[in-house]
Amino acid sequence: MTKKSFNAAVLPRMRLFASRLISRGDAVLVGLSGGADSVCLLHFLRYLSKEKHFLLAAVHVNHGLRGQAALADQRFCRDLCKTLEIEFLTLKTDAKKIAAKFNLSPEHGARKARYEAFIKLARQWGANKLALGHQLDDQAETVLLNLLRGTQAKGLAGIPVRRPLANGIEIVRPLLCITRAETEAYLKNNHLPHITDQTNFDDVYTRNWIRSKLLPLLETKQPQIKKHLALMAQEIEKILGEKRIRKDLL
Repeated sequence: MTKKSFNAAVLPRMRLFASRLISRGDAVLVGLSGGADSVCLLHFLRYLSKEKHFLLAAVHVNHGLRGQAALADQRFCRDLCKTLEIEFLTLKTDAKKIAAKFNLSPEHGARKARYEAFIKLARQWGANKLALGHQLDDQAETVLLNLLRGTQAKGLAGIPVRRPLANGIEIVRPLLCITRAETEAYLKNNHLPHITDQTNFDDVYTRNWIRSKLLPLLETKQPQIKKHLALMAQEIEKILGEKRIRKDLL
């Protein structure tokens, strides 16, 4: 997709979707790992912040798990923010220690450490929104992952577009309206570098197996399966939200 066609077909959709999540005067902290999705999100919100007049900064969390590789990721994110003239915040955590303390898997320990760091830095900086780079493919993968694990209706709602994180701080996901291929097209059209996480290609992780094996197989029968799953998740989230509202009113 050329830059001209992308700007005509995809960028308006991104602007409209993000405008429902971020308002004038917000203070938005972007979770920046250095991966394609987070770089796309940061660059896009930098562009949007000038139009909608909200504050913007980036936050990078070093989980203390990958030694020099993690430091290289941190330097990449710092240098990118310097180039884009965006304030850069970072914090190193001990994911192993947190995992042991709460009897969690390494993956869930890293997630808990990451969100604790997000809350701490968001409060220090004064953010009321934390923007994360999940996109439509992530949504489809999450719905299938929850289905395989066995889930209630809430699991079929997948990744919420927005949810409370802590008092006065809300998570928003402005890229859930576009696909992974579209984030990659955005990076290409804007000549943006990014980091590739090699663990994304290891099929020992069920999500990676869904991404590399199951979804491509389903797409041979239904090329729009990712969008269909994302739309289903959106409808279920809406229904569950309405039920919660009605319950609160009783």
